[in-house]
Amino acid sequence: MLTRIGVFTQKICPKGGLPTENSKLELLRQVAAGIAAQFGSNCEVAIHDLSRDPDRSIVFIANGHISGRKVGDGASNVVMEQLRTQDPEPKDHLCYLTKTPDGKILKSSTVYIRDRKGKVSAILAINYDISRLIIMEEALRDLVSTGEEVPAEPERITNVSDLLDELIQQSVALVGKPAAVMNKEDKVKAIQFLSQNGAFLITKSGDKVAKYFGISKYTLYSYIDMNKQEGN
Repeated sequence: MLTRIGVFTQKICPKGGLPTENSKLELLRQVAAGIAAQFGSNCEVAIHDLSRDPDRSIVFIANGHISGRKVGDGASNVVMEQLRTQDPEPKDHLCYLTKTPDGKILKSSTVYIRDRKGKVSAILAINYDISRLIIMEEALRDLVSTGEEVPAEPERITNVSDLLDELIQQSVALVGKPAAVMNKEDKVKAIQFLSQNGAFLITKSGDKVAKYFGISKYTLYSYIDMNKQEGN
């Protein structure tokens, strides 16, 4: 929306004429005030008018206590760089870190606003003070740290029944086909997987596994014995 500001300013131009630079700045002030209100007192939003003297380029600022600046103050380094280079196609610089003279850490974004000829005529600067958030982040990191290598995925806490269900599903995935269409070789492979992973240490697991694979408990135990015999 910001980089195509002319489209929206037409609504406030008299008699349907082309947007003026003043009308653009007025709409920018409205947008900037909305951003500051949305994100609260830690969010500074400033508008730099590049047609003005660099020493007084700020024409609007909300929550100026963040950087200690006010309307009529001069340009930042980013603004001065644009004024110096007159880059015709500057890219918006979003979500980078800056630091105030008194040590605040800011998450900043710079948006370039163009006039009807495509020349950069203003800059919308957003600076969010994340200093306290960084302190909280460090405190939380210390609190949740175990001193051990972080696993790829947090270990899940499951009850025994869920564990058996999960092992059965893993055995089916290993074979690669539903139990209803498995042949003997497939079922042997699945049941041997269950045996190797401790499924039959769970009470009454034999009944559930036999029913799932559509075999008798006698057949189930014979498949388990086949695994033991192969291991000898």
